[in-house]
Order: sequence, then structure tokens, then C-alpha cells
Amino acid sequence: MVQNRPHTTVVLAMSADGKIADFRRSPARFGSNVDRTHLEQQIAAADAVLLGAGTIRAYGTTMTISQTTLLQHRQQEGKPTQPIHIVTTHSGQINPEIRFFQQSIQRWLLTTTTGAQFWRQRPEFAKILAFTTPKGKLDLLAALQELAFLGISRLLVLGGGTLVASMLESDLIDELWLTVCPLILGGETAPTPVEGQGFMSQLAPRLQLLEVKTIDQEVFLHYRLQR
Repeated sequence: MVQNRPHTTVVLAMSADGKIADFRRSPARFGSNVDRTHLEQQIAAADAVLLGAGTIRAYGTTMTISQTTLLQHRQQEGKPTQPIHIVTTHSGQINPEIRFFQQSIQRWLLTTTTGAQFWRQRPEFAKILAFTTPKGKLDLLAALQELAFLGISRLLVLGGGTLVASMLESDLIDELWLTVCPLILGGETAPTPVEGQGFMSQLAPRLQLLEVKTIDQEVFLHYRLQR
């Protein structure tokens, strides 16, 4: 396990056939109100939320806390009402006109040196963190270690599948919450919770099932990464 980084949890809703969006990559809003409440509770427990740029482009916004009890609980703990929302992108190519930039949250950008250039002189992100590998890619390990140094101890990852795959490859995920929703999306190009090149079966990350909850027609699966 990598030390000196936040405890990292992935939370995703998927169809019964393992898709997180349809083949057009439309914003996935097939989770129930129960799933939304579950997601909001997970966000409220986090110091920061991490989202891939593709997820922000698809939705145009991020999920925030609205439940009064959750907001009050964060205030009682001396935390800001909303966690920091961190967008990760190699290229830095995000439309500054989307509604995400009007939401009442603190925004950070996690990118490469190249991706940071457009945003350096702009006000949208309160903090810009640029970590680049020798090959010009985003250095997720160094980035998460910096987040820990900046006081982020609990990090929530809300997708998408490319980001989750990169973090799994670097052994940067501790837990997963997967909500299985009662529909089938299908489609060869429909995104899944973990994209990327994939893992050979003998090298695939192994999970320990911690909890199973069934509420109405949805199943909530809580896993821990085995190490």
C-alpha cells in the first residue's frame, strides 16, 4: 500500500450489465433517490471529491451536499459545508462556461504542466496542482501524496472509468461502493466502472466484500481492495 496519501474510495452506480452510461456516454441518471442519498452521505464524509474531466464534461456539474443534517454535521466538525472538488485532466481542456464553474464550491485542478497553462491566469480554480511524469503524463501518485500534505485525508472518486483504471493500476484505491441498478444498457462502447487496457486475470486487483445492502430494486456493494 502506498503511504502518505488519502484514504481513497470510489463510488459509482452501474447498470445490471456493468455500464456506467449508455453507448452515447449520456449523463447517467438512472440511480434512485436512495442511491442519491447514499452518494450524498459519502460526499459528506470526504475532505475532497475527485472527478475526471470526462465526467465533468458529460454532466456539466458536480454533486454537492444539500441535506441539512449532513451540512450541519460537517459544520460541527469544523469542516467547510462542501468538500473540495478536484478535477483531474491530462490536457486541461475543460470548457470554462459549464455550470460547474458557477457552483458554490471550492475547485482545484489536478493536471500536467501543459494542462495547467491555460488556467494559471484564470480565477476558476483556487489551486492548481501540476504533476508530470517523465513521459508527460499526469503523476497520480505524486498528486495524491501532495493532497495528503495539504490536509486531504479522505478522498472520494466519482469517476469516470478511465480515472478509476489509472488509480487501480497505481494501487491508489482502498475501497469501492458500487450500486447495481435494475436496467440493462448494453453496447460495446458503453463505459464501464474501470476502463483502460484492463488486467490479466492472474494480475487483476482482488476485492474483499465488506457489505451488501438491498434497498427496493438496487443492490449496494461495498468492497475493500486486498493487498
